[in-house]
Amino acid sequence: MGFLGCNMWVWGCSMGVFGMQCAFVVHMASSCPLLANGSLGGFDLTMAFNKNPLLCYDPDVHRFYPCDWGLLHTVATLLAAILNDDTTWVQRAEARRQACTELAAQFWTHTALRRTPPQVRIVPIPISNDPDTVHLICHVWGFYPPAVTIQWLHNGLVVASGDTKLLPNGDWTYRTQVALRASTAAGSTYTCSVWHSSLEQPLQEDWSPNLSPVMMVKVAVAAMALTLGLVALSAGVFSFCQRPRVWGVPPHSSSSSPS
Repeated sequence: MGFLGCNMWVWGCSMGVFGMQCAFVVHMASSCPLLANGSLGGFDLTMAFNKNPLLCYDPDVHRFYPCDWGLLHTVATLLAAILNDDTTWVQRAEARRQACTELAAQFWTHTALRRTPPQVRIVPIPISNDPDTVHLICHVWGFYPPAVTIQWLHNGLVVASGDTKLLPNGDWTYRTQVALRASTAAGSTYTCSVWHSSLEQPLQEDWSPNLSPVMMVKVAVAAMALTLGLVALSAGVFSFCQRPRVWGVPPHSSSSSPS
């Protein structure tokens, strides 16, 4: 259910020897609740005195009636009679109700019927006592309507799926998150797949584990050995190519004079 509302404030002040002093506040508010299908569910208009309801408006009979049954009931009754005798206030109340009727469809279209696609991000959280696993959190936010389906995939196969707890963002969008305990073994790919009515196909975010510290050391040593080998080979080839050669004479033979 949604609401369309309008407020009007009137401050009552007086000028005294100590300057201007405010003694009371008259507040008029109107609202029109919207039903689940977007139709108008009614119309409320209230005039409050210092935040306490004083007068209410009945749209069925087009008349004001007292809402306060305490100390201000007599004042509220008198004020209701004055406003009912003046067609201007009734016309203003009806104008607000007509505005609710005209704006309800536009409000419903731009809010409840809109489609806002979600955003997805995977955040890995290491587990201190288990270095072979990691806690993956898939954050999904900024989507509307609230209906959403989230699945965890491991190398393309569904490993987790279920209901999620939705939280409103305050701007007619929602957010949620799902968790998965995953392995840090190399060669694994975990995917958070999100299905939503605003998307033509699922929105997917992938995460793959990095190499373990031991494996990173082994890879670094192997890469260094390979680099040194290539450097030595290049130096040998370069040195060999720079040596002078005499054609027809073996490289290690030397000429000797006949005895």
